[in-house]
Amino acid sequence: MNAWDIIFTTEFAFMVFRVTTPILFTALGAMVSRRAGIMNISLEGMMLVGALFGVIGSTYTQSVLAGVACAVASSLALSLIFAYFVLKLRSDLILTGIALNLMASGGTVFLLSVLCGDKGVSTSMNSLVVPSVDIPVIKDIPVLGEIISGHNLLTYGALLSVAVVYLLINKSPMGLRIRSVGENPDAAESVGISVIRTRFTALIITGILSGLGGAFMSMGYVSWFARDMAAGRGYIALAAQNLGNATPLGTCLASFLFGVADALSSSLQVLSVPAEFIQMIPYVTTVIGLVIYAARRKRQTAKKSAAL
Repeated sequence: MNAWDIIFTTEFAFMVFRVTTPILFTALGAMVSRRAGIMNISLEGMMLVGALFGVIGSTYTQSVLAGVACAVASSLALSLIFAYFVLKLRSDLILTGIALNLMASGGTVFLLSVLCGDKGVSTSMNSLVVPSVDIPVIKDIPVLGEIISGHNLLTYGALLSVAVVYLLINKSPMGLRIRSVGENPDAAESVGISVIRTRFTALIITGILSGLGGAFMSMGYVSWFARDMAAGRGYIALAAQNLGNATPLGTCLASFLFGVADALSSSLQVLSVPAEFIQMIPYVTTVIGLVIYAARRKRQTAKKSAAL
């Protein structure tokens, strides 16, 4: 078996949709906060707490909906903490984000240990999984049905979120305020738009979307919580929205690019290639994506300077 036999299959394409789901949710959240002028570094922590509380909520209530709601609520709470420190106390957003990520990394393990005695994986918790669904008609189409149908409900929710975020940012009064605040906060303030309130709203949306991404990781991709299971996906999501130029469609396409890299790191492990090399594929892709983004920004800046 060679790499081509693995990549050009419906199973690989199906996997790409699965692994892209948490990245896409979180990247869309990062995009909203960026359009409001906030670079949100705490996405990793939001995904982690969302993943843990999704497991906790579904375990104690035996309800999938309650589990997802707990995931969203916990991520939203962390997002509001980030907003309070950055917007109200004027703390440095990079340091605040890193601090919250570290707090989430250690805090989730501590809370898991307190609740059930597990310190690595929530093996003793009977958590639930968001169900998968087959799409009528499409499921019977050869090849296409095998790729698109049969996914977790949250995967379809992530794809739907692209359209929802597009309408929010480009077609709604709230989106106009978010874009105005992100592009020129002083001008927005001069026409009566509250910069702080608008950025709080943007970070609330970020928290909700990141919570859904975290919920998928522990209630869709797998059925348990593991220490640091976000594995850098929060940072990858941040890179995806940068590479996508903070637009919903661009962010979606960039998320799928990173999803392909993530799927490759899993699928190619059957080959006689060093595991360390395969596992670094998503992160190398992230670095390459950031280099492309930086080069593009530099070229755009040079063009603007030449025009002036």
